[in-house]
Amino acid sequence: MSANPDFVYTPPQSPYLQVVYRDDDIIVLNKNSGLLTVPGRLPEHQDCLQNRVMRVLPTATIVHRLDMATSGIIIMALNKPAHVSISQQFEKRKTQKKYIARVYGIIEEKEGSVDQPLICDWPNRPKQMIDHERGKPSLTHFNVLSYQNNSTLVELTPITGRSHQLRVHMLSLGHPILGDRLYAHDNALAMAQRLNLHAQMLSIYHPVTNELLTFTAECPFK
Repeated sequence: MSANPDFVYTPPQSPYLQVVYRDDDIIVLNKNSGLLTVPGRLPEHQDCLQNRVMRVLPTATIVHRLDMATSGIIIMALNKPAHVSISQQFEKRKTQKKYIARVYGIIEEKEGSVDQPLICDWPNRPKQMIDHERGKPSLTHFNVLSYQNNSTLVELTPITGRSHQLRVHMLSLGHPILGDRLYAHDNALAMAQRLNLHAQMLSIYHPVTNELLTFTAECPFK
């Protein structure tokens, strides 16, 4: 049983692809909200970022993912050595990531951290939940940017990379992300047309030159 039974996949067609950077080894894109990163099982879930890129660059491979509803910076490798290098950087936490989110309510602490272990909520998958006995360690830092209409704009820095980590961690503070069809209550859901979560920045070391590269994509909501 899906946690979201009334969902119909209608991926955005324009812009079809937003390329931020490309060389012989990597391609960096700004993914639209509403577009799957990788294909799903069903035929109607084949249109995704990976397949769109592979039509132009057949050797491209996914190294990390963004949730369908999340927009922002994502990197793909264009050859095997690049894939191995970037994968290892993610595993060893050598990458740096920052997200922007608008959450429900007023977060009174200007900055802080959420250190709550996460595990799949199996009967309600793909939802995740906090579980102190079986969950994997998960850490997010947050920094308040501004307030508006009973909502808070925050910068989120995930130290770990668990599925739905930012969404569940904000929920655990009592501040679900606006427009979150999986976790937000009705009021927070009604305040935004889309999930207000955007991968604004990603830093990696180039797999060949070892140069530190930082990629950004402007937040589409404020």
